Amino acid sequence: MVMVLCLQVRAWSAVLLLTGLLSQMTGSDANLLDSMLLKNGWKGSQKKQEGSKSAVVPENILWCHCNHHCPKDSVNNTCMTDGYCFTMVEEEEGGMAVFTFGCLGRAGSEFQCRDTWNARTRRALKCCTDQDYCNTDLHPTLPPLRTSDYVDSSVQYMALFISLIVCIIFLGVILIFCCLRHKRQESQTHYSINLEPDETYIPPQESLKDLIEQSASVGSGSGSGLPLLVQRTIAKQIQMVKQIGKGRYGEVWMGKWRGERVAVKVFFTTEEKSWFRETEIYQTFLMRHENILGFIAADIKGTGSWTQLYLITDYHENGSLYDYLKSNSLDVRALLKLAYSSISGLCHLHTEIYGTQGKPAIAHRDLKSKNILVKKNGYCCIADLGLAVKFNSDTNEVDIPPNLRVGTKRYMPPEVLEESLNRSYFQSFIMADMYSFGLIVWEMTRRCICGGIVEDYQLPYYDLVPTDPSYEDMREVVCIKAQRPLFINRWGNDECLRQMGKLMSECWAHNPASRLTALRVKKTLAKMLESQDIKL
Repeated sequence: MVMVLCLQVRAWSAVLLLTGLLSQMTGSDANLLDSMLLKNGWKGSQKKQEGSKSAVVPENILWCHCNHHCPKDSVNNTCMTDGYCFTMVEEEEGGMAVFTFGCLGRAGSEFQCRDTWNARTRRALKCCTDQDYCNTDLHPTLPPLRTSDYVDSSVQYMALFISLIVCIIFLGVILIFCCLRHKRQESQTHYSINLEPDETYIPPQESLKDLIEQSASVGSGSGSGLPLLVQRTIAKQIQMVKQIGKGRYGEVWMGKWRGERVAVKVFFTTEEKSWFRETEIYQTFLMRHENILGFIAADIKGTGSWTQLYLITDYHENGSLYDYLKSNSLDVRALLKLAYSSISGLCHLHTEIYGTQGKPAIAHRDLKSKNILVKKNGYCCIADLGLAVKFNSDTNEVDIPPNLRVGTKRYMPPEVLEESLNRSYFQSFIMADMYSFGLIVWEMTRRCICGGIVEDYQLPYYDLVPTDPSYEDMREVVCIKAQRPLFINRWGNDECLRQMGKLMSECWAHNPASRLTALRVKKTLAKMLESQDIKL
């Protein structure tokens, strides 16, 4: 009996010793020892002891499948825990869903197994304890995309703030626009009289010629156009008939007022400064001259959304000198009439008239055949004064218009192309006009019949520069090479044409001081008219 008790004590000691060793071994060693015990019958005795001694191996041990969350001592992707098995799905940066498996200890597992939708990253976790490896049957899904309430409210507040700022800026712009428009209308009150179409301040029997003569005799402008109220009335009563021209400033229409034909120059709204300048020049005291386009009225018409700037002048059916020369050849008498009337108008512009209310000297600055009109009687008148400059002799100042137009490149003199023109010296603008006039005389003379032959119409430098020359093209020909339009050889066989050739060459001299004045050219042409027995 004593021997049996000793054997049992030894057996229990061995079991306890092996149990302690098992707890210290790695997984592989434990498996090896387990196989050895199975061979020697120790497994069955261990199970019996487990049933009787629960303190050694607890009943709530759970085996789980693990992946990416396996402990260091795991074997074959398995782990042991006294808590829960879990399966977790998590979204990586590329949007891919990745599943992980593992064990959770009892401490804190209830908290970890709760819903994780509010985590910073999208993930879902499911736990189980019903059997070993139960997490292989769990299939959690990613929660739907949604932003937190805090983010939503911040975006709403930001959108509301931006909308409020945009509305304030928009209202401010409208207010500024209304203020500027109101000030502009106040500064133009003399054009803002509200007249009904039936109202008129002009007797029915009056003609434009009568009105202009009355205005000059009364002295309410003396050759500077009609009184402003009459201008306003006429402008409202003009009927547009057809468009007869278009340029960089706007359009030209033929209109009718009480059966009389008039020319209406409609400026683009971007050319308001040109319209104002031309109106100002035409309304200069003592400006009216038979060889300067007759000014009738100026008016502004607006409907709130758009504005029209009108300049109303005499109508000449022959059109510009450019158009007239293209379709008509000249004899000597016609040539001299065109040239003399053109220089007469230019001479009146250039001349200062002294007196209590005198006329200042004016330079045209954009003289060319397209800006000279041909009357029905074969004489010319100068038009398009939007670039004109005035000279105030009292202050010795040159009044240069603020608009951006600079003239026509083909007719620019060397000093303008070289940018050496002295803008503070008024005489330099006068001499620039004389250079341009010399080119116009060449255009006229080319169309004069000589020996039964006449040349086709051409613009100056047609054979030396492109159709639309640049500043560089003109500078190279006019300044560097010092070339001028060619004379026709047969001009030397006609005394009148020979004198015209000499006249034009003295007008387009390279040195401005060597050029003829308008008065000198006018006297020379007057003598030529007398020699041809042509009455002025």
